[in-house]
This record gives sequence, structure tokens and C-alpha cells, in this order.
Amino acid sequence: MQRSRNRILTTHTGSLPRPPELTRLYARRARGEEVDNDEIERAGHAALQAIVPKQIEAGVDIGNNGEQQREGFFLHVRHRMTGFGGSWKRWPRADVERYPVFKKALEQQNAGKEMVSNFAPPKAIGEIRYTGAHEAAQECVDFRNVLSWQAKSGKRGFVEAFLTAPSPGIVVAAIKNEYYDTEDAYLAAVGRALQVEYETIIAQGFLLQLDCPDLALEHHISFQDRPLSDFLDFVERVVATINEALRNIPRERVRMHVCWGNYEAPHDCDVPLANILPLIARMNVGALVLPFANPRHAHEVRCLESSAIHPDQIIVAGVIDSTTNFVEHPEVVAERIERVAKTLGDPTRVIAGTDCGFDTAAGAGRVAEDVVWAKLTALSEGARTASGRLFASA
Repeated sequence: MQRSRNRILTTHTGSLPRPPELTRLYARRARGEEVDNDEIERAGHAALQAIVPKQIEAGVDIGNNGEQQREGFFLHVRHRMTGFGGSWKRWPRADVERYPVFKKALEQQNAGKEMVSNFAPPKAIGEIRYTGAHEAAQECVDFRNVLSWQAKSGKRGFVEAFLTAPSPGIVVAAIKNEYYDTEDAYLAAVGRALQVEYETIIAQGFLLQLDCPDLALEHHISFQDRPLSDFLDFVERVVATINEALRNIPRERVRMHVCWGNYEAPHDCDVPLANILPLIARMNVGALVLPFANPRHAHEVRCLESSAIHPDQIIVAGVIDSTTNFVEHPEVVAERIERVAKTLGDPTRVIAGTDCGFDTAAGAGRVAEDVVWAKLTALSEGARTASGRLFASA
């Protein structure tokens, strides 16, 4: 995993806006309509080919495939594993429920929107086994082919490339268990299945990013009416499951993203980072991807002063908000980067990123596509400004 040796590197959290036609196809399939899978495959591949140069043009150093060939950051598992079927409606978010006027406005805003919802997932109704090894490998091959074409054309590429895969915890929390006797049995089965996806990504030469919103988000969803201790127990069990799934993977090839949900809302029911950081830092990964542009959590940069994180772990600091159409000024970005670097005492351990993905399920993003690219350009410009100050002596 690259470090910011003489300048602050930039990245993002994974999902990027999908073209409208691809979004429509994913949304239709999610509604149960008949859709030509070959058509989805063609549209997804075309979107992949377009998304890589856009990232490079915006100044992204460590990029990915934008999750263009998936309908969501975790929902693709239903096409790569056995045991999933039907559907159910996820528990509501506690912070949204306590503000009925806001809730109504949010519902009106999403009414009729062409999108795939992370809150209408399937259920676990049979044995979970991973059967999508070919699909996972093909996604990697498609991405590598685009990168190779970029290089052969004499065009600039990424400093490093990554692909994402979900935490077993978000699958278990979001996809209701109607098959396994215990949550632990369900969690273990999903962990074993996802191990195939994790190892496939690494074997194909990419960094692995684990998307683990469950380690914060589920406190105000699945555990909103339960003691904090119950949620922290869940976090511990998920971390242990992930570590088992990573047992064959070098920690320096893995980064882990955690967040409180990628949506604009009060977020005043969020669990504090101080409560979960000592637990998530036990994950056997080389970098933590944390949101610090979030106005509810920006102050929690100070948590990095603790001894919870390993002294060699990299912090991919969210310095761009993925839920608003404000384009951050590069000086604001630079100040946020510098604050993280000062807190850690080592700018080489800092990579600048976004708080979360811009389209975590097809069509669900709140930020307009042209604004997304303006934000990523501001990220790059702010990183250059911070680099000039942080590495001035070098």
C-alpha cells in the first residue's frame, strides 16, 4: 500500500455515479422486472471504460472501477452467493424517525426516483455459499484491461488501484436471516463466502477495500433500541469474522472503510467514534478510511491521538463530503488534511479521500455527477496545497 512519501496522495471511497441508462437497468432488475443480463453487462463495461479516465483527469491517485458493474456496494452478493431470496424492508434510521417533518420531505424527495434501494434487500432463506468466483475474477480482469489500455495509449494511470468488497457484518445486518439458527452461524457463513471475493481481488493484484458501514451505522438501525454494549459486541464479532476471512492476505494490502451511513440527515443518534475505534482498529488492515468532512464527526479527528490505532496504520481521511453539492474550497480541503497530519504527527501516514461513496446503490447518490468531478478536482487541488506546506522541508 502506497504512502504519501513526498506529497499527499488522493483517493475516494469506491462508488461513483453510474450512467442513467445503467442505473435504469439496475433499478428495473431490483424491482423484479425482466432485464437482459447481457445488456446490463455491456452497459456496465462501457461505464467502467469511461469512469477510469475521468478519475485520472480529476487528479485521483488511487482509484478503482467506480463499482460500475454492480448495482450497489453490497447488494451484488445476491448474484454471487446462494441462499438469498425474497425481500424485506430494513429497520428505519433512528435519526430520521425522530424528525417527522424532515422524514416526510425526504420521502417526497425520493418518490419516483429511479434507483436501487439499500433498504429493500433480500433475505437469507438457504445455505450461504459463494458461487460467483468467475464473476468476481472477471470484474478484476475488466478493470485491469482498462488500466492496461490506458498505459498502452501513453496516458497517465493510477499510482495504485483498489477494488471494494463488503463486510460480512453489513450483509448480516441488512439481509434478514430466516435460515440459520443463530446470528453467529449466519455471520460465519457469510464470512467464509466473502473470503473468496477478498482473496480474488488480492490475487488479481489490487488493493482490497472492505466496506464496513455496519461497524457504525447499525448502532442507530439494527441496535437503536438496544444497549450500546450489545452493539459493541456485534462489532467485536464482525471484526473477528473479518480477521478470519483475511488470514491469507497481508494486512498492508487491505484498507477498511467505516461510516455512519451515506445520507444527509441529522445523524444525532450516531455512535461516537471513540466508542468503536478501539474495536475496529483490531482489524488486520493497513489503513482505516474514516469520514472527517462529516459535520457530525469532523471533531473526532482528535480520536487519532489515542493509542488505539497501530503506529504504522495509514489514515485515509475523508475531507470531501459525499452527501452535499457544495464544492469544497481547496484551502478547506488542505486545512482538513493538515489537521489529520498534525494529529498523527506524520504526513506520510495520511491519504486524502472522501467521506463515503457518491452512489452506494445505483441512483441513490445525492450529488450531481458534474459536481462529483468538481469535488474530486478540489480534493486534488487541496492535496497539492497541503503537500506544499507539509513537505516544504523535503
